[in-house]
Amino acid sequence: MGVDSSTQACKVVITDAVTGEVVRSGRAAHPAGTAVDPEAWWAALRGAIEGAGGMDDVAAWAIGGQQHGMVALDAHGRVVRDALLWNDTRSAGAASDLIAEFGAEALAARTGSVPVASFTITKLRWLRDAEPDNAARVAAVALPHDWLTWRLRGYGPERPDLDELVTDRSDASGTGYWDSTTGAYDRELLVAALGHDAVLPRVLGPCETVTDTDGRVVAPGAGDNAAAALGVGAGLGDVVVSIGTSGTVFAVSPERTTDPTGTVAGFASADGHFLPLVATLNAARVLDAIARLLGVDHDELSRLALAASPGAGGLRLVPYFEGERTPNLPDATASLEGMTLASTTRENLARAAVEGMLSGLAAGLDRVRALGVPVERALLIGGGAQSAAVREVAPQILGVPVEVPAPAEYVAIGAARQAAAALGAGSPSATLRGDAAR
Repeated sequence: MGVDSSTQACKVVITDAVTGEVVRSGRAAHPAGTAVDPEAWWAALRGAIEGAGGMDDVAAWAIGGQQHGMVALDAHGRVVRDALLWNDTRSAGAASDLIAEFGAEALAARTGSVPVASFTITKLRWLRDAEPDNAARVAAVALPHDWLTWRLRGYGPERPDLDELVTDRSDASGTGYWDSTTGAYDRELLVAALGHDAVLPRVLGPCETVTDTDGRVVAPGAGDNAAAALGVGAGLGDVVVSIGTSGTVFAVSPERTTDPTGTVAGFASADGHFLPLVATLNAARVLDAIARLLGVDHDELSRLALAASPGAGGLRLVPYFEGERTPNLPDATASLEGMTLASTTRENLARAAVEGMLSGLAAGLDRVRALGVPVERALLIGGGAQSAAVREVAPQILGVPVEVPAPAEYVAIGAARQAAAALGAGSPSATLRGDAAR
């Protein structure tokens, strides 16, 4: 069984461990908002498992989940407050404070990344400053996939063994207080954020497992992007461009990258390699907004965009509808530039939406390449990749050959591949071999 506990929903796939075929699936919605009670995720996970026909024939499972979300637990295993999600920007000031205290270059060297508002470390700092009583109650800090794995293994307020919290290297690398080079938590940074030390999940290696109370094998799981890389089969030289609620550009790299500008996060992959990543807050919802403005569906938006010339007659959409993470502009707004009587047409506006969204992702891809990461092809996934206009325009904007895999729940499939590998039914990706496997 593979799980994708994403921002909007929980998706479960049950697969044949040998062939990888999806034999059944289930889904349950998550509540909207940038701060969510984790119990809602737990209810959705149970509902999605039930919708997938249950776990009676499941031999192994793994959970992929949205990165960065702060799940703060007290000494009794109870959630201290609603979890702040990756897209909650209230901790932007806390990120600036941490960078001022430690320096961007030092933080990049210690953890691979310069923290921004989405990172767990900044949310803990915000908690310390804005809600000191809640911060004082925190005995353990987990991420969404860590906490759900803990609950599904049989732990929780009724069995609050915090030492049984586990995670994987991909999700740990997005906290802002874990070093993917040494494989150790940076406790000084944790204390600087939260104000005191706390229990953190044990980081499992790519081939390490635990068990649940029914004796099933439990693989480490992964952050959503790392799980998607496993699901789509990305290898060295590949860059995955995911256009969903957020936009992400991530490449499989043999070495950790360090970017003191903070544009590229030096994350780890789930298979023992590294996953340099650029994220944008504004992706498919840019197309949603312009389609709504024009009063059309997405098929008609694509038709309009493809009827316009490249460059949209000089019309340019800066798509920061919800602030932005890359570049780090949490308070930015969207704008439309180059408006003339000639350029301001429905067709050009549709084209500007597609080009504007893709240009933000292309800037991230260029930065990844500038760090020496080999990029030979782009794999386009996510809901936005189903747009005919996006598929046609992407090679021009991204500047590399583009392939669009068939639509699938790649995060959940990646988690299922990881679980199958834990049973000895092959490796979760082509890159899990050699030194990485050992």
